[in-house]
Amino acid sequence: MTRTLILGGARSGKSALAERLARDSGKEVVYLATSQAGDAEMASRIAHHRARRPEQWQTVEEPSALAARLGELCRPGCIVLVDCLTLWLSNLMFSTHQDHPDVGPIELTALFLDERMALMKWLETPAEGEVIFVSNEIGLGVVPFGAISRAFVDEAGRLNQDVAARCDKVVFVAAGLPLTLKGPAC
Repeated sequence: MTRTLILGGARSGKSALAERLARDSGKEVVYLATSQAGDAEMASRIAHHRARRPEQWQTVEEPSALAARLGELCRPGCIVLVDCLTLWLSNLMFSTHQDHPDVGPIELTALFLDERMALMKWLETPAEGEVIFVSNEIGLGVVPFGAISRAFVDEAGRLNQDVAARCDKVVFVAAGLPLTLKGPAC
């Protein structure tokens, strides 16, 4: 099974590249969406992504139990496109809907710790089918203000590093242009 991680900033073209790779494979595609429409702006973003997907693609929504869902969906002749790891991380980190202090350490939720560990364990086991992960690279800017923002950037960076280490191919996208960091070129 091939595992690919596609990284990039907001509106960099990372999802479009992932969708093209999935479509061009000629295989059955399952689009595993991690986002949740918490407000009108996010609902609009989700609608935009849905509109550009081919009708024959199966869409599965999973905001938290990513490893379990991958275990169910991965099979020979199929590509599972996970869009996106950063939203999944956000769902897990903010699942308690609590206020966070501007300073001081941030305590990560049990759900976050358990689900992150489950994904790493899943990535270390052989599985059938192919997976394309999409994730935001948010660590290229300034260190953000506020403890929770810094904790999110830190955890996103750690997640991207750990997933990249376990993937066969890693691609960084900027301005719609892919740069292969690991594995064969796109």
